[in-house]
Amino acid sequence: MHSPLLKRYTCLNEHSARQRRGAGGRWPVRARTLALSLGLSLTMAAVPQWGHAADPADLFKEHDPMSTTTVDHGQWADVLSAYVSMSPDGITRVDYAALEASNADTAKLAAYIDMLQATDVSALSRDEQFAFWVNLYNAVTVEVIIQHYPVASIRDISISPGLFAKGPWGKKLVSVEDAELSLDNIEHDILRKLWTEPRVHYAVNCASYGCPNLALTPYTGAGLDAQLTEAAQAYVNHPRGVQFAGGKLTLSSIYDWYGKDFGATQAERLASIAQYADPALAKQLAAHSGRIAYHYDWALNDTANAPGGIASN
Repeated sequence: MHSPLLKRYTCLNEHSARQRRGAGGRWPVRARTLALSLGLSLTMAAVPQWGHAADPADLFKEHDPMSTTTVDHGQWADVLSAYVSMSPDGITRVDYAALEASNADTAKLAAYIDMLQATDVSALSRDEQFAFWVNLYNAVTVEVIIQHYPVASIRDISISPGLFAKGPWGKKLVSVEDAELSLDNIEHDILRKLWTEPRVHYAVNCASYGCPNLALTPYTGAGLDAQLTEAAQAYVNHPRGVQFAGGKLTLSSIYDWYGKDFGATQAERLASIAQYADPALAKQLAAHSGRIAYHYDWALNDTANAPGGIASN
């Protein structure tokens, strides 16, 4: 597949390319060599470069099924309790302004993330690991927001490598067991690869209105299944997750971007969604066989953006 960046370069330079080819319709040797070299460089720049680094899924595939060790998520619980609340529209929102203004609680959040980075995650049970990675992802996301606050959307925090990259997801932000990891690594290379669990998409939060709720309490190994089910139900039964209007079905773009995680066919994906839907909605999903529209709102899940709130930027 051609890199989008290389394709753009080719389109922008098509006119000058024709001029340089000459009457014979071929590039001079030096021009062909330069074009090939530049094209290769642009292609390489547009594709994530792992080099010889190991796949994060391989690095963290080990676990101890007999382990009774639990991770203390108390500091994260304190932050969630103080700054995350359920708004009247059924979406949990974060008071980023208040958290950013509190030196004590920003330090607590940083200390929690440092503690997770020092954890021997490979010695944990599978459920404890899952909770570990979800909480790390969500805590780091909140920290990234307050480090750049105020912002209208997480996509405005363009710190990822790559000329056209948007958002913070590709930047290495944490180190666990000496492996430098990005948010993308945690979600896609660890959680989605090591667990065949579509409910992961209801647990990780990308600080956006269109995203499933940031949980009001930390995920835990002991309560994991019930917490994931509760998160799935909250999202599926909210209009930003699933909505029928005038016979038209609109789903969150999550079901488009990661459709294969929910099933190989449209019917399988709708069945996966329907198992968490209220009875009336589940019946509509089971009967639907037509086209599906997709939507996602990247507005920040800020309390200032809640119904009746005042925008901070």
